[in-house]
Formats: sequence, C-alpha cells, structure tokens
Amino acid sequence: MQYFDTHAHIGLICDDPIEQLIVIQEARQASVARIISICNSLHDFTGVYENLKSASNVYHAVGVSPSEVQNPGRDWVQTIEQNVQLPRIVAIGEIGLDYYRKFGDKKSQIELFITQLDLAAKLDLPVIIHNREAGGDVLDILRDRLPPKGGVLHCYSEDAEYAKKALDLNLYFSFAGNLTYRNAKNLHETIGVLPADRILIESESPFMVPADYRGKRNMPKYLPMTARFLGEMLDMGDEELAAVLWENSNRFFGLPAE
Repeated sequence: MQYFDTHAHIGLICDDPIEQLIVIQEARQASVARIISICNSLHDFTGVYENLKSASNVYHAVGVSPSEVQNPGRDWVQTIEQNVQLPRIVAIGEIGLDYYRKFGDKKSQIELFITQLDLAAKLDLPVIIHNREAGGDVLDILRDRLPPKGGVLHCYSEDAEYAKKALDLNLYFSFAGNLTYRNAKNLHETIGVLPADRILIESESPFMVPADYRGKRNMPKYLPMTARFLGEMLDMGDEELAAVLWENSNRFFGLPAE
C-alpha cells in the first residue's frame, strides 16, 4: 500500500537541505511513496529543486502563484519554459486566483493566471490550481483556457454544487487535511457527488494539518490520516482506496504507476 502526496510545500516546512530530505524519508516510512513539491515563486523553486535533486520519488511543479503577482520575476515566462526541461517536472503550478488575500488587483491576477494556462497548453502539461474566494472567475476562465492535459483544484474548498459544474471539465479534485474537520460539511457533501476516479489527496504541508495532529506543523507523513477519513466516507478499505488514489495521481501527472 502506498500513497501519493500531490501537493507539499517542502521548502516551507524547513529550509535546511538535510532536514528536507529527512521529511521525505519520514514520509516514505509512512507509505507516502511519491510527493509533488510545490513552490509559490520561481526563486523558491530553484533552491528547493536543487535541495531535492537526489530524492527520486519527489516530482515538481513550477509556476507563479497569485501571491507573487506583483513580482513574478524578470523574464518569468522564459524561466518557466527553461525549468520544465529539468527532470521530474510534471505540472505548471500552483497557479490561480486568490481574492481573500487581495494580492495585487484582480485584473493582474487574472492575466497572470491566463498566461500560465496558455503556457501549460503550449508545454503540454497539466495545471495545479489555487482558488481562494475566487471560484466564479476560476471556473469561467477554465471553461475557456483549461489546457488539454487538464488540471486539479488543489485543497478543494468550494461546495458540492460547484463540483458538479467543474466535473464537466477535465478537472480533478484534491483534498487536504481539512477534510477531516468536523465542520467541513461542504467538503463532506462534495465527496458524495464525485466519482472516485477524479479524487486526489494532498498534505498541503505545512498547512491544513489533519484533525488528529492539530497543533503540529503538517508533514507529508500525516497524509494517511486524510486517506483513512476519505476511505470511511467512500466506504472503501485502506488498500482499495490507496490503489485508487495512486492510479488517479499517476494518471493525472502522466507518471507510470510502478
């Protein structure tokens, strides 16, 4: 039995390269066999990628998140195009819209989002999508610009009705530790309307720690708790669910399910 953490901010858990590798090792010991490393900026990406070069079970996404809209970096489009040539780059992300934090203005965020969606189409890669209080605009844009390889709505936070609309597109739905919170009724209802082959899970570490670990810094090694909670909701045993999630994750990122 093995799990795939589809979204972990390794660089935000710790800065030290050795400690980052320890995080990966501890995840493996907890049956988290593959991890997608996520960075919000191109500057952060370079350092984390170099630190994790020796971790062959860690894959990477590269992109500019809405938090960096005011300073994406010089020649940032060309930088992404260069970085996707590196080994184990499997997606553009995380990208999207965040109206909660009000990074820059909405117009600038939308332009940044659309540019990267079009870039993902050009590069033939899927996208990892950040959405915070911007669901209407995110879905409208994706209806027109979602790249052929599709996307994942990471750390899903909308309701079941939104999910039904999003199912019409080539989108997956990824759930983090907040799925295990008792008051996350919108997420629990959403699980009930989703086909199992469109569901992924993620740690979103160091954020969104599962309920049993509240008060601790989230880690990829805690991912199995989210999986067990999801399995109970879907009436699936641990091994059956792990197999489904493993297949879904590898299919989405275009990886062999070894």
